[in-house]
Amino acid sequence: MTSRQGSFILDLADPSATLDRVGGKGASLAKLASAGLPVPSGFHVTTDAYRRFAEQPAEIEMAIRAAYKELGGGRVAVRSSATAEDLPDMSFAGQHDTFLNVRGADAVIDAVKRCWASLFNARAIEYRARRNVTEAPAIAVVVQSLVDATAAGVLFTADPVTHAADRIVINASWGLGDAVVAGHVTPDVIVIDETASTIVEERIADKTVMTVMTDAGTTDAPVSEERRRIRSLDHRRAFDLARLGTRIEALYGRPMDIEWAISNDGIFILQARPITVGAPQSEEWNDSLQGDCLWSSGNLGEAIPDVMTPCTWSLIQRFMPETMPTSSVAGLRAYGNIGGRFYMNLSVAATLAAAFGMKKKFVEASSEVFGKIPAGVDLPTVPISRLRIFRQLVPVIFTFLRRAAKARKEFPAFAASSAGRADTIRVSVGAAASPAKLIERWRDDVEPFFRECCTMLAAVTREGGDSLVAVRGQLTELVGHADADALLTGLHGDAGQLASLGPLIGLSQLARGEIDRETFGRQHGHRSAHEFEISIPRPAEDPHWIDAQLEGLRNAEVDVDTLLKRRSAARKAAWDKLEQTHPRKVSSMRGRIEQWAHIARNRELARSEMIRAFWVVRAFALRAGELLGKERDVFFLTLDEILECLAGDTSSLTRVPARRATYQRYSALPTYPTLIRGPFDPIRWAADPNRRSDVYQAESAPVPVGDTIVGFPGAEGIVEGVARVIARADDGSELRQGEILVTTVTNIGWTPLFPRASAVVTDVGAPLSHAAIVARELGIPAVVGCGNATMRLRTGDRVRVDGKRGVVERLEPATPAPIRP
Repeated sequence: MTSRQGSFILDLADPSATLDRVGGKGASLAKLASAGLPVPSGFHVTTDAYRRFAEQPAEIEMAIRAAYKELGGGRVAVRSSATAEDLPDMSFAGQHDTFLNVRGADAVIDAVKRCWASLFNARAIEYRARRNVTEAPAIAVVVQSLVDATAAGVLFTADPVTHAADRIVINASWGLGDAVVAGHVTPDVIVIDETASTIVEERIADKTVMTVMTDAGTTDAPVSEERRRIRSLDHRRAFDLARLGTRIEALYGRPMDIEWAISNDGIFILQARPITVGAPQSEEWNDSLQGDCLWSSGNLGEAIPDVMTPCTWSLIQRFMPETMPTSSVAGLRAYGNIGGRFYMNLSVAATLAAAFGMKKKFVEASSEVFGKIPAGVDLPTVPISRLRIFRQLVPVIFTFLRRAAKARKEFPAFAASSAGRADTIRVSVGAAASPAKLIERWRDDVEPFFRECCTMLAAVTREGGDSLVAVRGQLTELVGHADADALLTGLHGDAGQLASLGPLIGLSQLARGEIDRETFGRQHGHRSAHEFEISIPRPAEDPHWIDAQLEGLRNAEVDVDTLLKRRSAARKAAWDKLEQTHPRKVSSMRGRIEQWAHIARNRELARSEMIRAFWVVRAFALRAGELLGKERDVFFLTLDEILECLAGDTSSLTRVPARRATYQRYSALPTYPTLIRGPFDPIRWAADPNRRSDVYQAESAPVPVGDTIVGFPGAEGIVEGVARVIARADDGSELRQGEILVTTVTNIGWTPLFPRASAVVTDVGAPLSHAAIVARELGIPAVVGCGNATMRLRTGDRVRVDGKRGVVERLEPATPAPIRP
């Protein structure tokens, strides 16, 4: 394919086959194929082809013909894939057209056009109206080799009627699956207990019709008398399907509705969508509905990148008032939950700053912490009187300052003992033999330790104020950006460790045999990409995580020690230059840098110990689930509800199905924009083919996108290379040596990937973000806080990263991958 054809046609498993390019069904099939599941081979006709067909019909038809020929030119299925299809709560099942047993290039092109036209059929228009979708989505088309099925049907990874999560329900009948999906036949039903791997129910139906292929396409034909009342799916195949269903549910993180078919060539997965019909009632987690506020997922949102379970969110609501006592006033919080994700409410924070005459300083400082607010995006304030703010916050501020001063004196002793104390508490929690004993452990050990960690974090992170910003600015004036970056490194050295680099250093030591796994787990096993989400195991609980990271380090051409030694040499050269050019400044600047480095190391250490406290709370929740017999449900309860259940009041368990459904619905969506202003609907945003990943404004005109990707200078250096766009740290094995890592946001869980990257580019971040700090320590060029890099770059693009200017340029687009027959 030419590059032009590549914008119209994509291989079925192409990494760039995203919702906006190939629609919901296509994106789901791409995900399944990329995961190695048995999906019929095929290709996508993209939404770009749909939009541009009127202008370029000949070129698009030529691209479809070429792709069909590469596929083998046989019988195919041609399926519509709108950008609002197969989403949580909006499956659009059956609303757009599908054509089976299509043969010949002309027929395929005609079927594609008819799929496009089905976007405006009466069914689809009515469905969109009922779901309050006011704008027509774009539509793509999936073309796949047709499975000549002997049997087919649907598999539900959770019971669609009772919602039982441990029941897999399989519907099966003879022939192609259309008769089952359309309801033309009563299928056989097999129910499998997933936990026990046994068949608990089987009903053999009288299957009167089956869908078969004809010269004209497909039709329903009568089933022979001898086959009508015998099972269409044997038990061995049923268990094979169940295992595939379990894999698919794990891949999506939620119960799934899966269409399948069996032929002489084996089992094939034809489609997978979230279960929506008959799903439990869900909740709405959306603080953006409060009014016209500007929200940011920067800073703390970088550390909490996941959709939060209710248990984690309830813990965050304990954490925030302890660590940011001025974060709430007059019933308004400076933080919130939007679609399950953590956001800071910059409007509330700016209002509080303005009351003390500091709004301008807040806006300037916030860019260093939360990232830039683009031109065209205003920062509204909220209507609270200054007098009311003073009355509520002044006493809080004085109390906090006294407490922080005391805590800073106690911090060295706390830091020396907290790891051992955390281990001791986790052991005692695990040994609690009854609900009453576990409540005691919470009251006497877990909660006091958590609050102490919060106090220490709050005190230490406010020490030094904006000293880094000031020191960095002065150094840049004296020696320039490159040498300023070099002088501000060395945080991980003889004077102490930088906790953000701890897991990377520890893995290197483990790889060289200098420490064992137990030591690594004790020192660093609490840190991960998902460390705030207490439903997810820590690395110390998951030996496979350690194996994967060690494998990644072995694949790095340059080891961590070499990177640090190079940075040390650059730092010495920068000091030499400063002594030559500004000899009178050396002593004072060295003292200021050492003071800032001490503060920075303490901040990082306090954060690390805070995460140990989160691990302690995870241990408490796990033990509560065991004692209650609700291991699968406990993280969908708040901490207060867990304590109520332990005390005998289990009424809150009735809320679990709705919360699980809500969590799964939000988890299935792409990561929301970094900046959100006004009321935001995550479901509708995800269905919008023109959605932005950097900024969303409910009422204002869209912020224009510039020609160049611009962010903050994170770490000095210029690199040209191939981009690798990665959404999650768990997919880090995809990053190849020397590629440029492009992602939404990084935190400490991404650190082991950095030695393989020639540069780092992030959507979210600022000069004080994780990516910037670690990249500077390792000497890797970085541009952070770009806002929309993941939206505009694709894996395989050749790009130039300029860490000094904070600019990323695309030099060449990715070469389209050939269609696999």
